[in-house]
Amino acid sequence: MEFADVVRARRMVRNYDPDRPVPPEVVERLLAHAIQAPSAGFSQGWGFLVLSDAADRDAFWAATTPAGAPETRWLAGMRRAPLIVVPHSNKSVYLDRYAEPDKGWTDRDESRWPVPYWHIDAGFASLLVLLTAVDEGLGACFFGIPPDRIAAYRDTFGVPADYTPIGAITVGYPAPDRRSPSLKRGRRPVDQVVHRGRWLASVPEN
Repeated sequence: MEFADVVRARRMVRNYDPDRPVPPEVVERLLAHAIQAPSAGFSQGWGFLVLSDAADRDAFWAATTPAGAPETRWLAGMRRAPLIVVPHSNKSVYLDRYAEPDKGWTDRDESRWPVPYWHIDAGFASLLVLLTAVDEGLGACFFGIPPDRIAAYRDTFGVPADYTPIGAITVGYPAPDRRSPSLKRGRRPVDQVVHRGRWLASVPEN
């Protein structure tokens, strides 16, 4: 697909064909593209947990779904995905990298960072997974892990303490699903979100 078509076609898919696994070579392309993402200082402080076996996927949903949660349409559709990729960030890698001589800092003081680039860079990598999925004729959805389920997720998969899951991505061949009601809000036009030269407040209409 042309890149512009990939960007326009990207959307969050919440229902999948459980009988069509993602081919192994496509999984490898998803991950190869993910690690092409930019990272501050070329730190590359990310890590990806790939869950393609049914038992591992079931363990993921058991660990991350709140106890007693009902089987919603969203959860039922997402559980049908044949592939889950969990991107993680590692703050320590960034603090160590910027304490190296070529960066000029002499310590690992986190207050030097205006924003948590470790999370941003893992987000960049996640977006490349989403776009690659579209290019491969697949659907994907990025979603969050509930904060009170992260400990259970870590325990289930042995995730080291230095790695923080920034979310998870389901991937698979799309099945018919209901589009998010939030889409009724419409996409904000460029002239509402772009400010050229200086930030100008919108002028209310008379």
